[in-house]
Amino acid sequence: MDETFTVELTQVKQDIVVGIVECQNRGLVQCAKWLAELNHGLSDTTVDVKGNQCEHLHTGIAQNEYDDYALAKSYFDVREYDRSAYFTRNSISPVPKFLHMYATYKSKEKKRLDNMSDSSVVSTVNHVKDFSELLTTLRTEHGQQKLDGYCLYLYGVILKKLDLTDMAVRVFVESINAVPTLWSAWVELAPLVTDKGMLRTLALPNHWMKQIFIGYTYIELFLNDEGIKIFDYMQTIGFSKCVFIPTQLAIAYSNKRDVDRSIEIFQHLQEIDPYRLDNLDSYSNLLFVKDMKTEMSHLAHKVVDINKYSPETCCVVANYYSIRSDHYKAVMYFQRALKLNPRYLSAWTLMGHEFMEMKNTNAAIQSYRQAVEVNKRDFRAWYGLGQAYEILKMPFYSLHYYKAAQTLRPYDSRMLVALGETYEKLEKISDALKCYQKAYNVGDIEGVALYSLAKLYEKQGEMEKAIPAFLNFCSDEKVVADKASLCHAYLTLANYYEKHEDFDKVIYFAYKCLDYEETKREAEALLKMIATKRIPKATASVASTSAGPKKTTDEKPQQDSESTDTYGDDMDMDETNISKTIDLVMSEEIALTNSEIPELHMEDSYDVNE
Repeated sequence: MDETFTVELTQVKQDIVVGIVECQNRGLVQCAKWLAELNHGLSDTTVDVKGNQCEHLHTGIAQNEYDDYALAKSYFDVREYDRSAYFTRNSISPVPKFLHMYATYKSKEKKRLDNMSDSSVVSTVNHVKDFSELLTTLRTEHGQQKLDGYCLYLYGVILKKLDLTDMAVRVFVESINAVPTLWSAWVELAPLVTDKGMLRTLALPNHWMKQIFIGYTYIELFLNDEGIKIFDYMQTIGFSKCVFIPTQLAIAYSNKRDVDRSIEIFQHLQEIDPYRLDNLDSYSNLLFVKDMKTEMSHLAHKVVDINKYSPETCCVVANYYSIRSDHYKAVMYFQRALKLNPRYLSAWTLMGHEFMEMKNTNAAIQSYRQAVEVNKRDFRAWYGLGQAYEILKMPFYSLHYYKAAQTLRPYDSRMLVALGETYEKLEKISDALKCYQKAYNVGDIEGVALYSLAKLYEKQGEMEKAIPAFLNFCSDEKVVADKASLCHAYLTLANYYEKHEDFDKVIYFAYKCLDYEETKREAEALLKMIATKRIPKATASVASTSAGPKKTTDEKPQQDSESTDTYGDDMDMDETNISKTIDLVMSEEIALTNSEIPELHMEDSYDVNE
């Protein structure tokens, strides 16, 4: 972020007011809505709104074209796109000309979506044919430099649909430089930015909108801390009441797995704008993660009352059924959301998850593939594809998709652990070990990397490396969710130290094993074995202390008699005596502390894609 970035809020509001009028005149309703929300957040700043609106109300509309434009705009507003395009077909002034092209584009899109079957996908194969005439016109006029910023935006949208990414980036940058307040162009550009380096090289205007875009793109790239820094700063300079800013902060905290803080922000947004549907699907995802069924139920009923035919509503209701484990209804509502918006990313991904729950792996794969078509940066879809092919026992395919997910989230331990497990199945042991080690180094989210590392060392017979890993894994048992792995670790440690005759540690870990049914019998057997080995030594020590420096000949037979009585043939089966004996031995273990457990020194991090 530019540390010297400052804004004059009066100028910002003037830019916004002009932008709202310009977008409304051209039918860019989503951009006009976004600007209007931003404008409302700056309500403490006053400008001469009436003067600005009157000045720009008819800008870009020739006087002899106004009647045709007014009629065409009314048709556009009621989604009669062909009629709108027809009445502006001969227009040459900027606003009617854009309306003609935009209405043509919307007509093609609407017909394509209306003709989609239930199994249709978001492939761009037929787009060239659909937009050929419009594309030819835009390309020709672009070469002649006759396109204004709004027409450049439309040209970029079509290029993006045709997967002409490099050209689309250049055209969007041109559009943004011509009309910096056209938020739609910024939003279309953001998914095309592949990394921070590319973001810095873009020739973007030095405009206050640039800072919002950079913060938004950072969060898109999962550079959440940097995005949070920008939006926190923007809140301090006057944008705190703009709902877009806290929404982005909530998404960033969600990406960082700070679920509670993200939920808190969404709940605050619900209080100040109770009928807002934007991003409520993200909020419902958080409620799902926290298993907040009551709150999910309230949210689902609320959004249905607001607008039951909104894609966001369908997604929230789908999550509601999913949290109730009604996966068939969840899929049905995700499909409804996709009927309303076939490029609704989260619906494709979440529907893939539902198919996985239903054991319908092929349908899940199709859903995840569509999510990738919509946004190739959706790491959840790549990860889902890896899981699906893992279920199908196709590890080479899994490896490919897990690598893609890990590339997008290089510091997410879940991706690294999945990669390690796949390498292990392919018997690429050194690669698997490196993945587990890096997963531990970057912060093991699920707490399984160390255990997987230790298990693999154990499998390879490298117990000297496995034991430190097991010790570190057991060092904080409260955070370990999988108790079965904890049982195995304790038992492995107990057996290892028994072989090395470190009886203090054997008893320590064997006692830990007694807490679990899976390892209780083996632990009891170990304790009995240690008791039989250690009690003679302990008794001899006690006898020598009590006897003093001199012993009479009469005392020796008495000691032998006691030894015979105490350690008779039935000793191994006498649980009461065993308990007493173990207590005696354990009294010597007070000095055994966690400080004796050696630290596991991990290797340096590495690039798993090398």
